[in-house]
Amino acid sequence: MTRVLHLMILLLTAPLWLVLLGATALAVWLGLGRPIFFRQERAGVQGRPFGLIKFRTMRSGAGTDAERLTPFGRALRRTSLDELPELWNILRGEMSLVGPRPLPTHYLPRYTPEQARRHAVRPGLTGWAQVHGRNTLAWEEKFRLDVWYVDHQSLALDLRILWVTVWQVASGRGVSAAGEAPMTEFVGEPGSEVRDQRSALRPG
Repeated sequence: MTRVLHLMILLLTAPLWLVLLGATALAVWLGLGRPIFFRQERAGVQGRPFGLIKFRTMRSGAGTDAERLTPFGRALRRTSLDELPELWNILRGEMSLVGPRPLPTHYLPRYTPEQARRHAVRPGLTGWAQVHGRNTLAWEEKFRLDVWYVDHQSLALDLRILWVTVWQVASGRGVSAAGEAPMTEFVGEPGSEVRDQRSALRPG
């Protein structure tokens, strides 16, 4: 899907998502206080870092993600409303409406060469892996689906993913793996820990 088409879709749907953005921002402020937004460095196309913006869903302070995730935050994630600020990332050209989900930059040294091909396209607000289970999938299966999307990307496929995403958001399917907060840490294939350490020690 071309950037011009992304912008056209965002413009046509602006009355809807602007109202949702405002209402959700107010709800986050009332439910969790400030800051309203959560920012994290994620890997974009070709692994280039950018600042992903989401609505905050966790309490501040110590504890695991599962402990700090509030019932209100779970509701935001179940409906994917926490993802709405990523529309700003799309407007900036850092993301697309459809593509592999952007993941933390510290995962980069942990991918196999095949898995790393997911960065051949811009990351997306939704993607092929998301419509096949979202966070109920194992990492290896997510990456296999991401690479499949890279190899089969087309306008028809993107429109299909967007259509299915609307239905999944309405039903709340696949938000979390059983008994866990949104998703587990990706630790990579055997030996990736060594690559990760070497990358961290590499100058520059």
